[in-house]
Amino acid sequence: MANKNIRSLSYRKELDDNLFENISTLAKKPANQEEFHQLAERFMVDDSVVLGTASFYDFLKPENQNKTIHVCNGTACMVAGTQDGLTKKLKTIVSEEKIGHVPCLGHCHKNNAFLYDDKTYSENSIEALQDIITNKQSLENQYHIDYNSSPILTSKVENITEFYSLIEDFKNDADKVIDELKTSHLRGRGGAGFPFFFKLDTVSMEESEQKYIVCNADEGDPGAYSDMYLMEHQPHKVLFGMMMAGIAVGADTGVLYIRGEYPDSIRKVKKAIKELEKLNLLHHFRFKIIRGQGAYVCGEETALLSSIEGLRPEVRVRPPYPAQYGLYGKPTVLSNVETFANIHWILQNGGTAYSQMGIGKSTGTKLVSLDGFFNRPGMYEIEMGTPLKTVFDEYGHGFKSDIKAVQIGGPLGGIIPIHKIADLSLDFESFTSQGFLLGHASVVSIPEQFPMVKFIGHLLEFTADESCGKCYPCRIGSHRGYEMLKKAQNEDYKIDRQLFDDLIETLEIGSLCALGGGVPLPIKNALQYFEKELKEYFA
Repeated sequence: MANKNIRSLSYRKELDDNLFENISTLAKKPANQEEFHQLAERFMVDDSVVLGTASFYDFLKPENQNKTIHVCNGTACMVAGTQDGLTKKLKTIVSEEKIGHVPCLGHCHKNNAFLYDDKTYSENSIEALQDIITNKQSLENQYHIDYNSSPILTSKVENITEFYSLIEDFKNDADKVIDELKTSHLRGRGGAGFPFFFKLDTVSMEESEQKYIVCNADEGDPGAYSDMYLMEHQPHKVLFGMMMAGIAVGADTGVLYIRGEYPDSIRKVKKAIKELEKLNLLHHFRFKIIRGQGAYVCGEETALLSSIEGLRPEVRVRPPYPAQYGLYGKPTVLSNVETFANIHWILQNGGTAYSQMGIGKSTGTKLVSLDGFFNRPGMYEIEMGTPLKTVFDEYGHGFKSDIKAVQIGGPLGGIIPIHKIADLSLDFESFTSQGFLLGHASVVSIPEQFPMVKFIGHLLEFTADESCGKCYPCRIGSHRGYEMLKKAQNEDYKIDRQLFDDLIETLEIGSLCALGGGVPLPIKNALQYFEKELKEYFA
């Protein structure tokens, strides 16, 4: 009930004078308690609301205020083994206390990643690093881009006005938009694969003076940079999709929650919105960009909504679902970047054409992020149902070195031993039936020599660091799991396997969201397929 009251108070000033943005601005300067108190009074909320939110995010915590360089410690950079050397070189240029860390910067294709002066880089040599720190120049994040079918997501938007003219065919026929998306069988590309039309249908039937379209652009899965690609190379496909979703449900406001670790994405989406304003193509729809401040859990839809509202980004209990009770308690269509980016092609070519691509219930195409262990890393738009081995061999050109497994779908995605790749195709059902998860379709390669115990320990440490703390199975269980694995590696200690299995089961069935509930999947995969390697750590 307390959060409902605070949500209502935050809604009074809504997005133009947004509480979260006010807190972020205040927390990033040497603010005193009185300033925080004044902000709380202005929004008629308790001081604890403002301070509790400010203390949650990595970029806002007082201990991180003096950090000017953030070195990526995401999974892809970790297994590549580049970051310790990068940090040592940076320490010869700037003082150690100015160097912080960040989970993932979307440079998984190249590694050596760091954030500096609100720009991201992948550099290694002392000379290049010195030049960056001294001159603060921008460098384009470049990677190979290709496709194997109709380029739904990777084709260029040649003429913006012509691209948005498609709105005229649908603006007075909301039902037609939903019908075409229903026929297409488009499923959410954020990981869950939920039928997208269902969200539109539900929100369209809700009675409310205000509805929202929210784009989840908080792509925090290490190894994934597909959302980053779309925002930086195809922003108008994303914006058009949000506008059409708004027409379909009667919403006039779209919010893009973009992670702070993607500063170029924020800049390029802002530029695209200004282009629409200049060309008078907004059709009475307004966009608002909210910049995330460093919290993986904000990728969970209800935590993301709480973040926009200025609350601590804790996961909400469901039901009610965002379609009925979403942003500021209003009906909300919430989906991820890639889902929205598909809408233009579907409406232009018809839902039937889209449904005929792919396989079974997995229709259309999927963006696949290949990491730096491939001979040709990059972003590939692949038709659903394509054999995974084809993706790796024909598009990634195989691996540079010996790999024993890949993790697909981020830190909550399955760990797939190399021999199982031949059994999988790029679709939701194939992965699920084999005990894995497609998710974002991000690929992180695990080298032959990288200890699997260290890898699963990293996953539990990541979960412990990023947990919102709302439910105790995730908050406590992830810490206990990490402690066990760390102790087994560094001391004369064997993990009780039954105790560990019970812990994993508690995380899986007792957690409120997919952070605590999802991390058991890769751990169980590792215990199943790499039992011989891991058995020395268990009693």
